[in-house]
Amino acid sequence: MGCGCGGPCGAVAGGGGAGAAGVGAGAGTARGRGGAARPPPPGPAVPGPSATTATEPTAPPTEEPAASGSSAPAATAEGPKTPVDEITPATGTFTKKQKEYLKDRVPKGMDPAAVLQTGQETCDKLRYLVKADRDTAVGAIVTGEIPDAKDAVAGLCTQHQALVDEAAYGYPDGKHSGKKLRPGVYRSASPTTDCSWQIEGAGGKELASGASDTGKSRKITIPDSARTFTSTGCYAWLPEGAAG
Repeated sequence: MGCGCGGPCGAVAGGGGAGAAGVGAGAGTARGRGGAARPPPPGPAVPGPSATTATEPTAPPTEEPAASGSSAPAATAEGPKTPVDEITPATGTFTKKQKEYLKDRVPKGMDPAAVLQTGQETCDKLRYLVKADRDTAVGAIVTGEIPDAKDAVAGLCTQHQALVDEAAYGYPDGKHSGKKLRPGVYRSASPTTDCSWQIEGAGGKELASGASDTGKSRKITIPDSARTFTSTGCYAWLPEGAAG
């Protein structure tokens, strides 16, 4: 199963270090306990930003998602969809859970098994990543490197729902402001060795800023007075604490 994403998809950072380009390995750090809202390798590559150094996980997973011979079609393809009562595989039958996932996702004339494959591959990526580094798995959802994670998890691998819930409160690299800005403590997931951030208040007043060239996870606090948060090269920021 190829990954094709462009972030931390090739090496996994141990305990919050730098990730690498592609989608396929990464997360072990459990959620923190601070004060913020919480809410695939040659084969598949591993989520995480490109970095010059990366630390091997202390207990790497022993299996990788299998690389598929060709990419499955996007589940969000436009056009009329096949009614759920007409969704049947060429051979065998779909389970009730699989049919629920396929509802309103199979374009007319398309093999539903091919659409189901995309969801199953997403679940395989998450399963693989979580064995290596949990934060990288959550970060891959935050950054959109695993774009269909929410639907795939809800329909096919509900054991990973906590990853999706946490990702909903994270920040990818970029500029965040307005209602998207939530006060609290955050940690960087799989930062590169060129990670920097800046927090600004009303009128563009700088409230905090920093940089890290170690590739190791850092913590920041976004105060109530923050109006803008900008991150570069840090990949993703995940919330500390368990409050929703």
